[in-house]
Amino acid sequence: MLRMNGWNRAMIWGTSGVAAAVLALTACSASSGDDDTEGAGKGEKGGAASAPRHQTKPGSSVPDEWAGSKQWAALPRGKRTDSNGNEVLFPHTAEGAVSMLSAANSTTVQGSRDMVDEQMGVYDSYLAAADQTPTNKEKVKQRAIQTDAALREKFGIPAKGDMPPRAYSRVRTIGFKIIKKSKDEVSVYILARVTVKAGAIEKTHSSYTRTLLAAEWDGNDWKMSSAATLRAAQQVEGKPRPAMALPGGTVNRSV
Repeated sequence: MLRMNGWNRAMIWGTSGVAAAVLALTACSASSGDDDTEGAGKGEKGGAASAPRHQTKPGSSVPDEWAGSKQWAALPRGKRTDSNGNEVLFPHTAEGAVSMLSAANSTTVQGSRDMVDEQMGVYDSYLAAADQTPTNKEKVKQRAIQTDAALREKFGIPAKGDMPPRAYSRVRTIGFKIIKKSKDEVSVYILARVTVKAGAIEKTHSSYTRTLLAAEWDGNDWKMSSAATLRAAQQVEGKPRPAMALPGGTVNRSV
């Protein structure tokens, strides 16, 4: 298995909307990245960026302990799209919570859209009101700036300006596993594929993340909550985590 040399876990996590918007605000690390792999995402085309951000169908390499394709296809959509281009107003059900968390965990950096645009959109659309403070907003922004700078440095492209043609970084949710659910709070593991490409003639690199998240109902919609995520971390403490997918259908439980 070839490694994505230089693509460390911090950079992989940073490409996810929730990595900055929630995990950076909690006292625990609730996300883990798989061993970096090369070539797993070959064949992905630019059209994926315009697909519904939480509707990517799980591939054959997703372990059985994650939700199956029928469960995935049945996830509800938000009632409308907000000013950030994000789906909002999800149903007051466990599936609605999962759908929101899945959408929040998906990002696309491509063309003129950078990581700051993505992560600040996640902050505005999906973070609970109690977590939306000036200090937290600045934390999210600075984390996004750092991630964007590291991504551009690794790509070997200028620090400013649009990304080169067909260069991108994408995170797409490919599976979920509900940990605990009640009427107004749902905790879940989210399995995602991170795909990066430095340009039209460059190789595509993929890795996986497994992220523990939780949502609270605010009376109108599901929102990501650092307090609920900390409770979720307590719920899974000492318990085995679901395996992550690897190219070829093998799995990894070690991280």
